[in-house]
Amino acid sequence: MDSVLSACGLNGKKEKVQEERHLRANDREFNLSFKYANNAIKTSKYNIFTFLPLNLFEQFQRLANAYFVFLLILQLIPAISSLSWFTTVVPLLLVLCITLAKDGTDDINRHKNDRQVNNRRVDVLIDGQLKSEKWMNVQVGDIIKLENNQFVTVRTLTLLYTSSDPGTNLKVKQALTVTGDLGDNIDTLAAFDGEVHCEAPNNRLDKFTGTLTVQGETYALDNERILLRGCTLRNTEWCFGLVLFGGPDTKLMQNSGKSVFKRTSIDHLMNVLVLFIFGLLACMCTTLAIGNGIWEHQQGTSFTAFLPRQDGANAAFSGFLSFWSYVIILNTVVPISLYVSVEILRLGNSYFIDWDRKMYHTKTDTPAQARTTTLNEELGQIKYIFSDKTGTLTQNIMTFNRCSINGKSYGEVVDFSGQRVEITEKTEKVDFSWNSLADTKFCFHDHALVEAVKQGSSEVHAFFRLLALCHTVMPEEKTEGQLFYQAQSPDEGALVTAARNFGFVFRTRTPETISVVEMGINITYELLAVLDFNNVRKRMSVIVRSPDGRLTLYCKGADTIIYERLHPSCSKKYSTEHLLAVHMFDLDEAEFEQWRERHHEASTALEDREEKLDAIYEEIEKDLMLIGATAVEDKLQDGVPQTIEQLAQADIKIWVLTGDKQETAENIGYSCNMLREEMTEVFIIAADTAEGVKEELVTARKKMSPDSPEEPPFLKSRFRGQKSQVVLDEESNGEYGLVINGHSLAYGLQKDFQLELLRTACMCQTVICCRVTPLQKAQVVELVKKYKKAVTLAIGDGANDVSMIKAAHIGVGISGQEGMQAVLSSDFSFAQFRYLQRLLLVHGHWSYLRMCKFLCYFFYKNFSFTFVHFWYGFFCGFSAQTVYDEWFITMYNLVYTALPIIGLSLFDQDVNDRWSMQYPQLYAPGQKNQYFNKMTFVKILLHSCYSSLILFFIPYAAMQDTVRDDGKDIADYQSFAFVALSAMNHFFLWGSLSVFFAITFTMYSNGMYLIFTSSFPFIGESPHHSALSMCERELNENVSQKYSGWKQCRNANQDSSELYIKCLCIFVFF
Repeated sequence: MDSVLSACGLNGKKEKVQEERHLRANDREFNLSFKYANNAIKTSKYNIFTFLPLNLFEQFQRLANAYFVFLLILQLIPAISSLSWFTTVVPLLLVLCITLAKDGTDDINRHKNDRQVNNRRVDVLIDGQLKSEKWMNVQVGDIIKLENNQFVTVRTLTLLYTSSDPGTNLKVKQALTVTGDLGDNIDTLAAFDGEVHCEAPNNRLDKFTGTLTVQGETYALDNERILLRGCTLRNTEWCFGLVLFGGPDTKLMQNSGKSVFKRTSIDHLMNVLVLFIFGLLACMCTTLAIGNGIWEHQQGTSFTAFLPRQDGANAAFSGFLSFWSYVIILNTVVPISLYVSVEILRLGNSYFIDWDRKMYHTKTDTPAQARTTTLNEELGQIKYIFSDKTGTLTQNIMTFNRCSINGKSYGEVVDFSGQRVEITEKTEKVDFSWNSLADTKFCFHDHALVEAVKQGSSEVHAFFRLLALCHTVMPEEKTEGQLFYQAQSPDEGALVTAARNFGFVFRTRTPETISVVEMGINITYELLAVLDFNNVRKRMSVIVRSPDGRLTLYCKGADTIIYERLHPSCSKKYSTEHLLAVHMFDLDEAEFEQWRERHHEASTALEDREEKLDAIYEEIEKDLMLIGATAVEDKLQDGVPQTIEQLAQADIKIWVLTGDKQETAENIGYSCNMLREEMTEVFIIAADTAEGVKEELVTARKKMSPDSPEEPPFLKSRFRGQKSQVVLDEESNGEYGLVINGHSLAYGLQKDFQLELLRTACMCQTVICCRVTPLQKAQVVELVKKYKKAVTLAIGDGANDVSMIKAAHIGVGISGQEGMQAVLSSDFSFAQFRYLQRLLLVHGHWSYLRMCKFLCYFFYKNFSFTFVHFWYGFFCGFSAQTVYDEWFITMYNLVYTALPIIGLSLFDQDVNDRWSMQYPQLYAPGQKNQYFNKMTFVKILLHSCYSSLILFFIPYAAMQDTVRDDGKDIADYQSFAFVALSAMNHFFLWGSLSVFFAITFTMYSNGMYLIFTSSFPFIGESPHHSALSMCERELNENVSQKYSGWKQCRNANQDSSELYIKCLCIFVFF
């Protein structure tokens, strides 16, 4: 039974939770006893037997589909139904078939991808021989061989590797020494029987905990020893690995689960309106049912002679049956085809984003990409943007600009009088020709630093020695003297390159040693420990043994973190610099060995390893002696200031959430035009206590609005008058900015103070939060989402921005220098921040406008159609007789009225893209939700009610008591139905066409030319061709790419009347 349920995609019983994984190399029998998953993957949802039942089951979970199945059941009851079954079945089948086709196509593609991946080949060590096997046949515990540029088959433990050519920002993976010594001897590898104890399968990409036991010795395993499935092997000729996880247990597949489904504000409004429509339907049916009961009681007995009642039937029972009959007849008020049409529109608008050449970055060959098709119109309603700084506003290409060593600053250029000189392209550069290993691309202008290095200053040498040793950079030297550095972060690469040019050249490294050329002398240091960097520690350290046997700890990190660990005698005189370098020397050998044992115990722990390692690191990273500080510059991306200015004019507030220090964040704020000198004031929130933060926030708020109340102003419900959770915007008496650091932000995000933080921040035009953690970024976004009735957008480029991107209504990823983590978690992606203004002001504005027009027209035509039936009920004895024939009812939504509004909603533009960018104020209606809201819906309801009265009563009055020439009645049921449906079709079709031609002939007539000669757009063309030229231009602009063949309709021998008829036909199609 379980296997049957499993085949259908359902779980017959709960799977046993795996707490720890135990495996042995080259022992399939032992590993198979644990029943670990093999390496076959399955991302498809259906197979040939389960596709139809499972997909239909999923579709009928939607309320609209389930409702129409309910209607179909009612129509099968003869006493109730006055319509044939196909009036419901045909629309329902069309909707179901479209969805089936879409889901089926998607699943077929998934099956193809699964087969392609599962059938890839890899070399596996089996029975002492390397054999080529399919990926799906690889088992946990196998040893596999990977080669350069080859995909990693499974999640593997790196046993040994060889290094090759360089790369950019790639993750460095190193084998343990004990396995690296195995070499590439197949017999030795086949005899390897190491055992691994590690964590159970999970989706954390940044963490791995495990141990390897070889010949009784236990070694720690972490993320640096693991190759993840889906990665590509680079800079390595070959690599042997031990399979730890396969197939669905790999981190790639563990992370491929469903993301949080985001819905637009229009979707939420639609849910409310659909409930209202159901209520309206119930009210109309109840009204007509009561009318039927009254009519039957008063008039029904008159018809029993030729319409006899069934036994037990009375007026009340007739009214009950009439209620369900009208539920069937008035079902068109419920928009079954609305959801399919909306998906078509969203898909089309997503393609427009993908095809936009003005958002294509040529240098990196990166187009804009709409990674979701459900949020397009939300782009036209953004009020708050939360942005990362490094790599998002800046290029994330670091250059070594300045440094301070032993209290002396280097990097600035001064003239003979000691005055600072601005550095330009013409400024003389330092000559590094004395250093044969120097990077020729490196630029520095202060000659004093080079002189200090050449003179042998011990402090300067110690400073650059630290930069050459304390890092995770991998070097590559293809030819003698031609070094290439592969760094995991741009700033680390910049610092190592600076040390290289000033005579301290990082040359090679192994897991146990680091080799450096110091002023021409080769020196090899024994690498004893690496204390890793992470977003919480914000520092890294290495412990090395120099050739003379001295133990030394080198540490570098953020200033706020380093200050807490300085020796009391050390002066904190580098507060204006970006990154601090610290040096501690002469570690005691005995104490270090004891610490090393505790470090080994913590690193091999399977539980709480990170916490234990942090505690061990804290023991040794203390009483540090300060050497110096560095300043690394990251330049702004092209067009960032202009983009921010444009977005500000659109009344979009921009908050920058960065991990950089306050001074750096402020400088970027001014250079981006977020902070300006003409601002009334820029508030700095930097208190170290909760009460201090609250006091600073209140003071800032009172300055911006002296009359601001103590309690936050909440939005009151229109109907109940109760307070909602939404905090209203408050006016300020000027233009203000706010800068808050991470410590103060932590207090501000506490439950008692978060509303005060929100009120103060939202009164400012610009907010910059510095020294924030990834978690705090997400908390800030969630705070605004919770208490503000506004749409938020988060944009970033790195893994530390993922939580913020997922928390916002819309997440945008930038494919930059920090990998693709942000892009993979985003809803939209592109290469440069400047494309954000086009995404919002053009595509967002158009998408919102088109969706609102579509919804307004859709509800209008459906209500008008349905109300005609409602009015007719009062003239047919409430008998549930229909006005229109059954095929017209069936085709009305699906064919007759579908294409015009879909065409309009795909191609409509209130203004072109140039005007949208030139006048950002056009973006405001979307933020205020002006084009479609509850009040708009009520107006549509009233308008459709009025239209239905016209469409029903004018044909009714025209045909009442009329006769033909031969004396026969005209007002029969069939004639009236045909006139009514024709009136509706012609009302919608010819009404729009007449308006089009009336405006066309008026605007381009001779009279208009004589009145407004200077403004007439077609000077030099004959009046006979004016309307024709306009039609041709519209075609060329709107459909040239899609329907290029139509543009060839004109030839030299065609007269203007024939061409005009063709253009008219094309217009009617649209």
